[in-house]
Amino acid sequence: MSEERNTELEAVAELAKRRGFFFQSSGAYGGVSGFFTYGPQGAALKRNLEDAWRDRFVTREGHMEISAPDVMPEPVFEASGHLDGFDDMIIECPECGESHRADHLVEDNSDVEDAEAIPIEEVQELIADLGLVCPACGTELAGEPVEEFNLMFETSIGPGSSQPGYLRPETAQGIFVEFPRLKEYARGQLPFGVAQIGNAYRNEISPRRALVRVREFTQAELEHFIDPEEDEPPIERVADVELPLYSAREQDKDDGELQQLTVEEALDEAVITSPWVAYYLGLATGWYERIGVDMSRFRYRQHLSGERAHYAADCWDAEAELGGDWIEITGFAYRSDYDLSKHGEYSGDDFTIFKQYDEPQTVERATVDPDMSVLGPEFGGAAADVREALQALAERDPDAFDADTVEVDVDGDTYTVDTDVANFSVEEVTQAGEHITPHVVEPSFGVGRLVYTVLTHAYGEDEVAGETRSYLSVPTELAPTFACVAPLVSNDADLVERAEDVLDRLRSAGFEVDYDESGSIGRRYRRQDEVGTPFCVTVDHETLEQEEYDAATVTLRDRDSTEQARVPVGDLVAILSELRAGETTFAELLSDPNVHRVA
Repeated sequence: MSEERNTELEAVAELAKRRGFFFQSSGAYGGVSGFFTYGPQGAALKRNLEDAWRDRFVTREGHMEISAPDVMPEPVFEASGHLDGFDDMIIECPECGESHRADHLVEDNSDVEDAEAIPIEEVQELIADLGLVCPACGTELAGEPVEEFNLMFETSIGPGSSQPGYLRPETAQGIFVEFPRLKEYARGQLPFGVAQIGNAYRNEISPRRALVRVREFTQAELEHFIDPEEDEPPIERVADVELPLYSAREQDKDDGELQQLTVEEALDEAVITSPWVAYYLGLATGWYERIGVDMSRFRYRQHLSGERAHYAADCWDAEAELGGDWIEITGFAYRSDYDLSKHGEYSGDDFTIFKQYDEPQTVERATVDPDMSVLGPEFGGAAADVREALQALAERDPDAFDADTVEVDVDGDTYTVDTDVANFSVEEVTQAGEHITPHVVEPSFGVGRLVYTVLTHAYGEDEVAGETRSYLSVPTELAPTFACVAPLVSNDADLVERAEDVLDRLRSAGFEVDYDESGSIGRRYRRQDEVGTPFCVTVDHETLEQEEYDAATVTLRDRDSTEQARVPVGDLVAILSELRAGETTFAELLSDPNVHRVA
């Protein structure tokens, strides 16, 4: 981490706490690692960012949005694979008992960039070879076991011998388990998307880097259900969008480089293999620019085969550079039919959609009609399951019934059935359609990490009137407060009264407006600059010189340039509306002959 970048993160962390963006929770009780409270400024910024995401990925794309519970029963996570495969590597210090994430220790003390993808045995060897010690007390960790640690928070649903449950580690499962009902709302027609913004929980071994790795966080996720054989995204909308791509192929090279390719070029050259993933990368690129991500500190990195999630056929991460490190802010995954198939298998509900053919088709279908008078006495209570297993085998491998007997597995037990008892046959049937399990394309955004990225990339320092100024150049759409109204001095009753009138007018027009009369006007400007307020409106003695209220002028100050202009009170709402909508800029406003620049 460069000293400059490290200083930047320290400055952002200090500002975030001092100005009410975010801070560690439960400070009165010593604080709890991995949990953060968003203060007044942070909560507003986070809400505005979520609204911007909803506008781009839900409203404009025509998707629907739900809100599922944070707690879900154990079978959900058994089906999803989280009970068995949602683990990180943990190592415990034999001296002080402090637990650490083993792969992070390796990454922090070596050139290894992705230790998470390395087998546990190799991580254990690296810890010994590198001579790593406990960060807390300095004890050598060589020879200490590295083990898997499941990250889910367990709870109980109900009293007594209650049902086990878990705080969801991702919001996606809340969408997947409701698919049988959600498909009805979509009228059984693919493709359709379901979005959700909500909290997820992971019992991180070593929370760190402010909002980057925490135990409670907000996700904005979209699950786009498609027919993999027919549905294609509208690539033409994003074909010319340029993507900064760091593919797996380039990562495997000693001199691998970032490739600047359009969406169309990336697909033609098979750098991105999924058109749907490419579409969402193109869509997201414009959105990242919109919310203030510095695109010179941004890239899309493809997952290596060893780090891909168990469900992902392909995955790309949007990464932002923070403090010299590349931090994942969004994952774009092609999850195939893994999730719906698993929930269908475990729940017994229907996680398919009926796909109507253009014309009825006559097909051959393998079927069985077992003699239950034989299966019942022979297999007892398992007879019905054996019958279902025989039918599944007939559909999957009809040649298996060419032998005198067939074998099927039911719950780990093998059953042998005479072929003549199974009554295997092949019939011609006419079908109007078939049931298919949709595939899923998932863009998953980390809201907290995006907030942290926007704050870091927006942070700047300059010199104004001989003094150092720190400011947040966040887009007007995201700014916690859009404007601040201030009387030039607070001991003039007429100025205060007129300033309060302006305040009421702006708030009635729907603007988020602050009011500040504490301290010198310069100090008040600095306060607003630090929280990212785009504009300040100052009521001064010149305002009072005009008897006609709407003709009276106020000073409008721009945060980024610190330029000021006098504008009539009657035009203020219209001018601010145009500035907020991006229909004009402050520089263009200054060029208006009816607007007077303040020297």
